[in-house]
Amino acid sequence: MLKFCSLYSGSTGNSLFAQNNNTKILIDAGVSAKKIIEGLDSIDVSPNEIDAILITHEHSDHVQSVGTFSKKFDIPVYANSKTWSKIPKEVQKIDEKNIHTFNSSEDFIVGDLVIHPFRTPHDAIESCGFNISDGNTKISIATDLGHVTPEIKSCLMGSKFALLESNYEPEVLRICSYPSLLKSRIAGPNGHLSNNMAGQLISDLIESGLATVILGHLSKESNFPEMAYETVLSELESRRFKRGTIDLSVASRFEPSKLIEVG
Repeated sequence: MLKFCSLYSGSTGNSLFAQNNNTKILIDAGVSAKKIIEGLDSIDVSPNEIDAILITHEHSDHVQSVGTFSKKFDIPVYANSKTWSKIPKEVQKIDEKNIHTFNSSEDFIVGDLVIHPFRTPHDAIESCGFNISDGNTKISIATDLGHVTPEIKSCLMGSKFALLESNYEPEVLRICSYPSLLKSRIAGPNGHLSNNMAGQLISDLIESGLATVILGHLSKESNFPEMAYETVLSELESRRFKRGTIDLSVASRFEPSKLIEVG
């Protein structure tokens, strides 16, 4: 039985939690260590129980406190070599024995969980998502992707649960206060996934067993939780999936989700 909680997810900071009976991991540490501790406390998990932190990429909303958190609680951190090269200040805080490097297409083991990283098209040096498996059940994390590649879709197939990016609504992005260059970056092929694109991806994954989805990494300026939720549902309905086909929710940037059981 796998369990998952979105501690915090959004353009202002991200940290996710996954576990089975014997292994507990964080995916990213893009908010303060204090907030991560508070989030874990809300699901009755001690920071001392965390076996590893997995890093998706080097942007500050994903690595803000990784060095501090690892140092404080003596936690191993896993990232690919190119990502390590972009976060030297965090590396300096982490004990050498806790620095682990993975290849972004090869499985690695944390406790009794199998982690499969896969590359995502984003304006980072080597951004990635993760499949997490206990040998029976697979869950997936896929955010910070400007478009869905065949490799990403293949990696997500067979997942019972996924946290998927639903970052922006195109019309809201068009009229928001962001400068033109940032708008182009967000909507570009190495930016972020829109609400419609998230809905299309979910539609493609349902028949492979996807049952529960949390929409994550919403923009603070160019999206709204209700809009993301309704747009995705509308996209599913346009593909002739009835409401209730999947358990759909939206991650909060401010507070943890419930602890979801996936099995």
